Amino acid sequence: MVEFPDGVQVRGRGLGRPRPDEPEPGFGLYLGTSRLRRKHGGGITWPHEWITWPDFLLPVKPAEARRQIKALHERAKVETVEVACYGGAGRTGTVMACLAVLSGVPAEDAVTWVREHYHERAVETPWQRGWVKRFAGRLD
Repeated sequence: MVEFPDGVQVRGRGLGRPRPDEPEPGFGLYLGTSRLRRKHGGGITWPHEWITWPDFLLPVKPAEARRQIKALHERAKVETVEVACYGGAGRTGTVMACLAVLSGVPAEDAVTWVREHYHERAVETPWQRGWVKRFAGRLD
């Protein structure tokens, strides 16, 4: 569980790893293609949404992804939430960096902050790092 500067807590994880020995979240936001959804989505029994987001790339529908990430941040203020992709580093780390921005971390520091507080390899690609900055520039 990562606690962000504004007090919001979010669990990040990889769907390809064993489920953590923790209570089920109240809500989950999952990042992947229909293949990941078919293979690993069947065990998700709590309320959740998916962002279509291919591995190592960016969300297929960026505006919709921004909306869902903002909504996840709001939900995290009142309930236990998690975000996950297959490995738990690239796509999940990118969302965690966006959540850091929403929590008050400057966009230029968000990737470093998430690598220090969540996963050392979070936000794996240059285009994911660029997406975090664009996310910050499109907050309204």
